[in-house]
Amino acid sequence: MVSTAPPRAGTGGTPGPGSPRAPGPPPGELPAVHAAVICVALPGLVISPEHGQLTGRGLEGFYQHGRRLLSRCQLRVAGRDPIAVQGRSISSDRARFVAVVRTAADAGPDPELSVERLRHADGTERITLTSSAGRPVRFPVEIALGTDLAELGRVAAGRAGPELAASVHDSGMRWTSGNAYCAVTAQPPPTDALASAGVLRWAVELPPGGSYTIHLSVRSGRPVRPPGRAASPLPSVQEVRAEGDDPRVAALWQRSIDDLRALLVRDPASPADLYAAGGVPWRCGAAPAESLWAARMALPLSTRLAAATLRTLARTQLGGSGAESGRIPGPLRDAGPFLPPGCTGVEATLAFPVVLAEARRWGLAEPEVAALLPAAERCLHWLGAALGDEGYLAEQGPGAGFVRAETQAHAHRAALLGAELLRECGRPGADDWAARAETLRNRFRAEFWVDDIGGGRPAAARTADGRPVPLLGAGAAHLLDTGLLGGGRLAPGLLDKVQTEQLARLLGGPAMDSGWGLRGLAVKEPGYNPFGHRAGAVRVHESAVAVAGLAGAGHEKEAVALLRGVLAAAEAFGHRLPEMYAGEQRTADGVPVPHPAACRPAAVAAGAGIQLLATLAGVRPDAPAGSVALHPLRSAPLGAVRLAGLSVAGEPFTVRVSRLGVGMVEQAAERLQLGG
Repeated sequence: MVSTAPPRAGTGGTPGPGSPRAPGPPPGELPAVHAAVICVALPGLVISPEHGQLTGRGLEGFYQHGRRLLSRCQLRVAGRDPIAVQGRSISSDRARFVAVVRTAADAGPDPELSVERLRHADGTERITLTSSAGRPVRFPVEIALGTDLAELGRVAAGRAGPELAASVHDSGMRWTSGNAYCAVTAQPPPTDALASAGVLRWAVELPPGGSYTIHLSVRSGRPVRPPGRAASPLPSVQEVRAEGDDPRVAALWQRSIDDLRALLVRDPASPADLYAAGGVPWRCGAAPAESLWAARMALPLSTRLAAATLRTLARTQLGGSGAESGRIPGPLRDAGPFLPPGCTGVEATLAFPVVLAEARRWGLAEPEVAALLPAAERCLHWLGAALGDEGYLAEQGPGAGFVRAETQAHAHRAALLGAELLRECGRPGADDWAARAETLRNRFRAEFWVDDIGGGRPAAARTADGRPVPLLGAGAAHLLDTGLLGGGRLAPGLLDKVQTEQLARLLGGPAMDSGWGLRGLAVKEPGYNPFGHRAGAVRVHESAVAVAGLAGAGHEKEAVALLRGVLAAAEAFGHRLPEMYAGEQRTADGVPVPHPAACRPAAVAAGAGIQLLATLAGVRPDAPAGSVALHPLRSAPLGAVRLAGLSVAGEPFTVRVSRLGVGMVEQAAERLQLGG
């Protein structure tokens, strides 16, 4: 028999109520999350260490609606801490932790008690203890709980307060601070509860081969998933399937969709509309530009996410008749050591008409397009007012007068796709916007290209006095992102054919291609830092943009190399692509190095996984014209691939690419005709 008395509360490293928090990062420094096991189904979130014991360090804990409900959940069995043997995510919202317990009564060197903890983002945990002993065993189980009820922002900044005093509540514990409270209930009810130490205890007796399960439920009084009037705008992984010769295709496809669905949050102003939050744990709320890019990359799955995101952002548009009228507000984003911060609101404003135009190509219903068209026109009106005398869109705020190449690419795409959207919807101004796009294109090709002995490169920006900033970075990939026009055509890019060929060579070269994806800054540039989030780290979104742009421009060799690199990195990260990772050069026996502050999952990274695999098939629809074209990668770099359950023209669409790179439509709406 095992009958070990548990230690006294407050001893053995278990802090009691009112005690200071466990050591964490200094105030203002983001805690590292690269090794954390994260479960998310917003607004529910759980951040755990790999061993599964929540000790209150760093960001550890159960969160709901941006508040930490439980920071400490430490299990002791037979007076001992279980020995962790595995901790991993098994889906976006669930994680599994396995441990064993050694006791003096074990018959040999093999532990006879095992512990499985299944943790869910909805605030529940199931703890199952199983005996492999050939005799009955009796032992105590103790769970020490604690919380500070701190907001996520304060926890991340290292400003969470001490643990609160608990009170016994129902079959568990309760904590209160102001208007916030948390209740943890346990089933079966504990045999003892010590509020002074936040400890629940059970006396467990197991027959040979028996098991005992404890269910914990963490609640705040608010529903974890607020009810809404609409279901998820994205299909489930059972409805949309990917398969192929390379097993990584199915794994990345499934995880990307699962992560993107887990990041969906409802707009409080209209609970029927869901959009993707930026990422966990730093951007659990609105991120206008990232939400739009994620919706755009997910268009092969459904147009509903794009429509809901567009409606949500249209409600935030600035009104009035001033210079800012029509702009979508958004925070500034750091752009690295050499460029001023960029406004994500400007990026979202320029993306709005692009996403609407492309969603229409994929099959967004005309009444929905008509309802969103005025907001797109207001975005174009703002762009028209913001274009300077030179025809460029200059930065405002801290970078006033600075002209960023990436921003001009966004503006050019908005003008081109906006012009066609206006023309086909019978709205005025189409010819004017087409002319503006051509003017911007011609001037950019002449004034943003920097000649050198290596063949030249596009400048990353121009200063207010017209001097080029000749940095080569991943932002140049946006110069290849042209947009989808009618008839399955791609819009003309900002660069001419020769310049595009040179940029493809640069992006495919060793200075930019790390072997794991596209570096944020070329290794030979001053200020290069493999961990710099805009100065050398691989940002998955930009790598996906580069793959699609290079493939569309006919530079398949470079596109395939980047695609293979990101796919290899995804495998190393368990197919949950982080927002970014270190841009260190890939070696034969190496693995990608994580970035300690990267969001994981992130909306643009999950969307990038979808876009990367969709690029293999090259589906270019034109639902209003009743046609769809296929432009698969001719080299079939991953062998045969089949994408089933996509959506074109509002109906299921299935495409297969053979090992010879030949695309075949297996299922489509009857009215769709296969184009060239």
